[in-house]
Amino acid sequence: MASFRMRVENKIRELKIFKILSYVYRNFQKKYNMRFNITAGLVNLRHGF
Repeated sequence: MASFRMRVENKIRELKIFKILSYVYRNFQKKYNMRFNITAGLVNLRHGF
């Protein structure tokens, strides 16, 4: 369980590097979802998922 949590926290850290989770998003929810999915896809692509 701890190793899974560590992997999740590392992914959240990587999303913060892209600044998608580092600040309050003040735009449309639909655009946030799209940008979050693209950023998460880039992080996953980087690690071969």
